[in-house]
Amino acid sequence: MRLSTRIALSAAVIVPLLVLATNYLLLAWFADDLRAEQETQLRSRATTLTHNAQVYLGAVAAGRPVVAKHARRRLVASSADVGFRLYGPKGVIEAGPRHDPALSLPAEARQPVALDGEGAGGTTWLVMSRRVVTPPDGTPPDRPNLWMFSPDTAYRAQLSRIRHRTLTVALLSAPVTGAVAWLIASRATLPLRRLQHRASGLDPRITVLRLEHTPSGVTEVDDLAGTLRTVLARYDEQAARAGEALETARSFAAAASHEMRNPLTSMRTNLDVLTEYPDLDGADREEVLADLAREQARLLGLLGMLRTLAQGDLVEVDAFTPLDLGEVVRTSVADLRRTRPGAHLTVRADGGLLVHAWPEGLRSAVDNLLVNAWIHGRTQDGHAHVEVSLRAEREAGAPAAVLTVDDHGPGVPAALREEVFRRFHRSPDSPGSGLGLTLVAQQIALHQGTVTVTDRPDGAPGARFEVRLPVTGVQDVTHTLPLLRRDWLTAAD
Repeated sequence: MRLSTRIALSAAVIVPLLVLATNYLLLAWFADDLRAEQETQLRSRATTLTHNAQVYLGAVAAGRPVVAKHARRRLVASSADVGFRLYGPKGVIEAGPRHDPALSLPAEARQPVALDGEGAGGTTWLVMSRRVVTPPDGTPPDRPNLWMFSPDTAYRAQLSRIRHRTLTVALLSAPVTGAVAWLIASRATLPLRRLQHRASGLDPRITVLRLEHTPSGVTEVDDLAGTLRTVLARYDEQAARAGEALETARSFAAAASHEMRNPLTSMRTNLDVLTEYPDLDGADREEVLADLAREQARLLGLLGMLRTLAQGDLVEVDAFTPLDLGEVVRTSVADLRRTRPGAHLTVRADGGLLVHAWPEGLRSAVDNLLVNAWIHGRTQDGHAHVEVSLRAEREAGAPAAVLTVDDHGPGVPAALREEVFRRFHRSPDSPGSGLGLTLVAQQIALHQGTVTVTDRPDGAPGARFEVRLPVTGVQDVTHTLPLLRRDWLTAAD
């Protein structure tokens, strides 16, 4: 059912009910006013009837029949719409509306009293009594002998007419109100229907900018349009992220299949040698087993690097949190010393440098920088000396954390300083997968930083890798940094 129809039906039901309820209250007040007016008229008429009754009884007591006759006529004429009963020496005089004899009059009613006339046709009577000249028949002086009564038929007829008119108005107001409400609701919901028409024509293959909405001036409609655009934007974002995830999975499978072919082939060859030559010389056997171990380690490292690259391409901004970069550097150095006891590392790290980071990704970047320096930064005597420094600087007016890793190896030629960050780029004698520095570049870019490779500043042989990251300086970060490039695994070389 359309919204305009619902509004029209609701108005068609509610408005007549409100009319009936309002008029019920007005009728109650009007009935009270009519009753009060009837009582006032009865009091006024009682004054006139009492005076005329006294004149009549006085003429009878004085023995003046002619005057008494005229007084009696005036008494009867003054009753009009009010009935009365007078007990006098000549008997009972009655005139005007007469109540049913079954209606019992009260012993005394100095003020108007309402009597329910169930035995008199359901009519309610207002009754008053007065004491007029004491009759000679010995009636006690404190007992009334003039009774006046007025029926409520007049104002009951008025109330009945008003009730019928009220019911007629309520019945007529239902269709009229429904029609007017439908017209108003149809006009009011026009911007909503326009928005629905635009939304129904959306093409899921194009961007959410297709949902054009001109402010209508109706707050609810404009808010709904904004909500729809937000929902569609999130839908498009999630669809794009799903596409990225699918492409990343495909690239992961392709890269893994391509890069694992050589080590698996080498491992297969070594296994065949061990199978075909069970009596192989001990030294040769040890060489084959060592080669198997190296290829197995290379496979594990390759899979681990590909996994981390894929995670970096798919990481969400809510995975980022304030992180002490100095603590990350010290932990990575401690792990390198534990796993490679022959490494000599010198560390100078400032504390309190907070960065907005993905903990797992930033830790893997620092780990790979240190491992790269340990592998490729050996001196001619085979020793690995690595200097690590972390300090705070100001860059374009904003604080930044600067991490440098210096080694004592042959260095990186200027022509290859961009190439070392490409996927699967490695020197022929490198035992790595060729993804370590690619992972470093990916993670630093995700953290809004930069990584460069230069010669050592002191002129000594070796390379310096320098990382610059923005510093938040606070524990609670109320905003998230936008993620930049997200195709380190899927991009073509």
